[in-house]
Amino acid sequence: MRVRRALVIFLVAVGVLFAGYGTAYLASEDVRYVTRAGLEETRILQNARPLDELVANPGIKPEFRASLSLVRQTRDYAAELGLSAKETYTTFTDVGRDTLLLNLSAAPRNCICPHTWRFPIVGSIPYKGFFDFRKARLEADRLAARGYDIYLRPAAAFSTLGWFNDPLLSTALTRDSVELAALVFHEIAHNTLYVRSATPFNESFAEYVGYHAAESFFRARGDSTAARRALDRWHDEVVLGRYYAELTERLNAFYATKPDSVALETGRAEAATWARTQLEGPVGAELRTYRIGRLTERPINNAQLIGATIYRTRLELFDRWHLRNGRDVRHSVDEMKELLEGASGDSAYARLERAVTAD
Repeated sequence: MRVRRALVIFLVAVGVLFAGYGTAYLASEDVRYVTRAGLEETRILQNARPLDELVANPGIKPEFRASLSLVRQTRDYAAELGLSAKETYTTFTDVGRDTLLLNLSAAPRNCICPHTWRFPIVGSIPYKGFFDFRKARLEADRLAARGYDIYLRPAAAFSTLGWFNDPLLSTALTRDSVELAALVFHEIAHNTLYVRSATPFNESFAEYVGYHAAESFFRARGDSTAARRALDRWHDEVVLGRYYAELTERLNAFYATKPDSVALETGRAEAATWARTQLEGPVGAELRTYRIGRLTERPINNAQLIGATIYRTRLELFDRWHLRNGRDVRHSVDEMKELLEGASGDSAYARLERAVTAD
């Protein structure tokens, strides 16, 4: 019933969109994009099935039931922590493919400056999600032809920020219980606090909530191994955040010299060599759960670098905030909401930095 009600509300909104923009649909790529996203959300909501119904079904595979049960327990714990769980993840949708959508990031080759897209409600965003993979690649090719670094990456889940009762999607399921729990907390964190035009803050905040809430959840269940692993994952995110910040700083200093095309390629290659040395040396040695793997083989790609830092921006500030609030997730989130009331854009980090350095 709740899904149907959300669907009706959405269809009314789409009707208003068409009534207000009529012929704009034919002329505006943005309107076509929003409409396609709306139709995909409609399909996801229409195909959603109650999680409780699936868990009670004796015919489902045991590992599938275990994952759904974990999501249900995690979601309930999020509500206990005071996060805005609402009806998020009380249903499940099989999207019928292994990748839900492709996120596109772009940046000039001589500047770590994200190309941004602007949308209602959320403001400016440094990436764009595509359900239509062909259009994603066409947009990527168009930007590459203009001299941009481009980065297309798959996304397994997304949040509608509480506007709809987001179902758990089949693409989000993973055998890693810590990552699955952290994902649930991450997405629900977006329902709880979202700062307009502040994507790095929003994603980094959700990463902080995701892993620390997961640690609290598993510790409350008596699973100290999983709780430790959640904290180790967060530790690795902080380590990688520092690495990407230093790499970005080096590149920014180089790009500020305004190199010509030959010098640009030489400088980027030198930066890639430095990055490889760091990953194979001190950075890799600090990591507890992540494997460097083929990361050392990557050339410099400003768009990819932006994509990597979006979720790892100034994470040390969230560590200090967590400590300042007694390592209590619920209290930390409540205080953060109060701290950031009315904030937007860069003011979110400015307020957080002032708060953790005030004592």
